[in-house]
Amino acid sequence: MINVFQPTVGQAELAAVADVFESNWLGKGGRTAEFEAMFADHLGITHDRVTTVSSCTEALFISMQLAEVGEGDEVVLPTVSFVGAGNAVAAHGATPVFCDVDPRTLNPTVDNIEAVLTPRTKAVILLHYGGYPGQITEIAELCRRRRIFLVEDSANSIASRVDGQACGTIGDVGTWSFDSAKIAVAGDGGMLSARDPELVRRAARFAYFGLEQFSGYSQAKSASKRWWDFQITSFSRRSVMNDIQSAIGLVQLGKLKDFVARREDVVARYDEELSGVAGILTPPALPPGHRTSHYLYWVQLDERIRDEVAKDLLENGIYTTFRYRALHQVEAYGSAARLPDAERAVARTLCLPLHQGLTDDDVETVIAALRASVARRSASAPGFEEGGNR
Repeated sequence: MINVFQPTVGQAELAAVADVFESNWLGKGGRTAEFEAMFADHLGITHDRVTTVSSCTEALFISMQLAEVGEGDEVVLPTVSFVGAGNAVAAHGATPVFCDVDPRTLNPTVDNIEAVLTPRTKAVILLHYGGYPGQITEIAELCRRRRIFLVEDSANSIASRVDGQACGTIGDVGTWSFDSAKIAVAGDGGMLSARDPELVRRAARFAYFGLEQFSGYSQAKSASKRWWDFQITSFSRRSVMNDIQSAIGLVQLGKLKDFVARREDVVARYDEELSGVAGILTPPALPPGHRTSHYLYWVQLDERIRDEVAKDLLENGIYTTFRYRALHQVEAYGSAARLPDAERAVARTLCLPLHQGLTDDDVETVIAALRASVARRSASAPGFEEGGNR
């Protein structure tokens, strides 16, 4: 099966885990601190502005605590977003307010965001769809002007930048994922960054029971007596990364540049062979100054044939998907919104395999199968004439 996502791990990651085993310290320790420092360097920010957590979803939950979101508040997010973001809002008693998206990039525009703001809006959670930064700088300016807390869900955008500034560092808080479907993996785990280091210190306490001190062992070196006593600042959970995950993450982060370069090669080949093909729309070109992580590659097809094309590809050993389901259509959130651009995009979009483990033969197999299926299915659904990178 040619998978839509697939991690790339090997002997270097195994050796790094073996070193952790040899150290006999498996919990959160020195390697996690090293991973945090390396990730901060990757982002181009100081080390006190990042902290690891157990997942990107947990980082989103913590971000709602940092924004002091609660009952009666509204949080705006694009409907094409990850369920973890919607859950983070609803779990804190606030109302998720879903906005429309650009039908080609699947990212919200500043106008989409502004259209649903109210006096009750406390925060915005913005996903960079597929790694495309979108109108993040304009949205950040809007939020600053309206004094709204902005969270960047950067799970898709570990290497995305706008004019050299890393996505995830433009808003008030940024969150990242290292689960097995991402570009750089650690088995699981996440990262949270904030513009204000004090927010990071609070986030670290939220991620470990609300304790003022993390380790009794380290406290013993400075306390005069009873270093096992503690105080808490909030009734919080335990949601930390450990040194096993961080050791894998350190190796993966060292490979990130090569991973993204290979994904860029795959995208270039998809663009070359699929742009201009009748019945297929490829992703739009990036604006000047924008850099994507190439997390997703999506095509847009006639909605009458999209599902049939996915089925054809699956029968040919090619797994595709659509990320992410429109959250305003998820009954649990209780939304009555009608978002026509997002609804049209959701019905037409299909994500193709994109990962650094794809061989050239894999890529050619996907291209050939997609073109053949679209040509055959389009014959039974005439009238969809769009094609190319428009």
